[in-house]
Amino acid sequence: MSFKQLTWGVKASFCGYVEGVGGSIALSDGASRTAEGAFVFTAVPGGDLSIASDGSASGAMHFQGTVSFEAHGGMLKSTLTELGIEADDDGLVLTALDTQMNRGRCPIAKLELVQAGDDGATILRSEITIEGMLQIADNYPPGTELDPVHLD
Repeated sequence: MSFKQLTWGVKASFCGYVEGVGGSIALSDGASRTAEGAFVFTAVPGGDLSIASDGSASGAMHFQGTVSFEAHGGMLKSTLTELGIEADDDGLVLTALDTQMNRGRCPIAKLELVQAGDDGATILRSEITIEGMLQIADNYPPGTELDPVHLD
C-alpha cells in the first residue's frame, strides 16, 4: 500500500495554547493545514511502509513539510520537519529531523494501529517519547497521548 499523505494535529491543546498566547504556527516546505487544524505532510516517493490489519508493519516512509511553533518572544520554539514513519523491532514510530540537538532523526512518538480502512485510510494512535518531549514541548511527559496520525 502506498500512502500519499500524513495528517496529524500534533496535540490540539498545544496548538491552541501557542495561538492563544499570541504565538504563531508557520507552515513551509509544502505543509498545509486542514480546516480542523491538523497539519498535512505529502509523501516523499520511494517509501516502502506496509501496515497490516493486525498492526504488524515493515519498511519506512517519509513526508515533506515543516511546521514551526513560536510563542513568548521565542522562549517557546519548536520545529517539526521531515516527518517519517518507520517500523522497527518495537513497532511503529513517528520520526522527525532533530532540530534541537542536530543529531539526525529522532523518534518523537510511538504509534499503534487503531484502524486500517479498506479504502487505504489508516489511523494510528500516537504517544510522545522522551525525544519528542524535547522536540515539541517539555511539558508533556513521555507516554502522553498526542493527536492521532492519519495516513491516506
